[in-house]
Amino acid sequence: MDDQAFFDNMLNSIGTATDFIYLEMYLFESGEVSNRFIDAFVAATERNVSVYILLDDYGCQGLEQKDRQRLTDAGVQLCFYNPVHYGRLRRSLFRDHRKLLLIDGLVAYTGGVGITDEFDSVSHPRHYWHDAMVKVTGTCAGDWQALFEDSWGYWGEAMSRPVNKAGAPAQAEQRGRVVEGHSVTHSEVIRSFIHRIRNADRRVWLATAYFVPSRKFRSALRRQAEAGVDVRLLLPGPHSDHPWTRHMGRHFYDNLLRSGVRIFEYQPRFLHMKILLCDDWVSIGSSNVDRWNFRWNLEANQEIDDAGFATLVEQQFNEDFSDCDEILAGEWKHRSWWQRIVIWYWAQVVRFLSWMSYNRKGK
Repeated sequence: MDDQAFFDNMLNSIGTATDFIYLEMYLFESGEVSNRFIDAFVAATERNVSVYILLDDYGCQGLEQKDRQRLTDAGVQLCFYNPVHYGRLRRSLFRDHRKLLLIDGLVAYTGGVGITDEFDSVSHPRHYWHDAMVKVTGTCAGDWQALFEDSWGYWGEAMSRPVNKAGAPAQAEQRGRVVEGHSVTHSEVIRSFIHRIRNADRRVWLATAYFVPSRKFRSALRRQAEAGVDVRLLLPGPHSDHPWTRHMGRHFYDNLLRSGVRIFEYQPRFLHMKILLCDDWVSIGSSNVDRWNFRWNLEANQEIDDAGFATLVEQQFNEDFSDCDEILAGEWKHRSWWQRIVIWYWAQVVRFLSWMSYNRKGK
């Protein structure tokens, strides 16, 4: 699903819940979209549905107290991941970046979306963020449930494990699995990314909102492009919530382009998607391709190994490529001196932050 469709589908599923609802979310901010979701959660509690919401404490800074009170007054169990302490800045860097809505243990939604008006084509018709979500059924829904309950068990109050009266999820028609990431050394997401890239035969197409890849990741992309695999990057263009990350990513264009990697910058709006397509295998979820994403954040992706689903993802990519400016090696080589200075500056910031992240002990 893309754009407005995912909110409608998620809300419809909340309306069908009979036993329990789990929401784990990074961005949750007061506004038109959050009002719709809060109304749906309150209505669910009135049907005696148990509602558990785990929000990142930093990502929900824009959730007003009156909206928090509406949820708790209705009986929603509300929990916050790693409350921010400005006196302990390094510890506060650890964030829950996952995006999950789970209904009765049978249906899950994941992708890159947040519960905020920034993704709403009604309130932001010209500049709403471009993203995608996937609806998951079958046994993987149970895996998402286990992942949520593990996080809740650490940060939330004791939970009486909800009983799913509808029974266990049916076997899925497509092959897939849930992968998580919570540090550089324990990220199955990045390990899976690199493994799939290295073993792709036909194509490696990547969409990410923030592109500050590790040396190993860049090497995998370059080797595949040099071997004749169709390697393409779909990255944000002039619209971004953090414009400096675009300059960081552009530092890597030279070597990638020389190796035959094709780079497309999306023009209409902010591209917020996180999708990797390797041959007929897809990974979609919360994980961007930036080195701090895997160091500091809780992440989780849904992998799908299915030719039919890959065809749908391919269609979405092709639609987006048509709305891009392709960065061509010859033109990039002759970019302006001002662009070179800006990119050089942010490259130094990348090096400094990498040193800070990996070489200093936290307190």
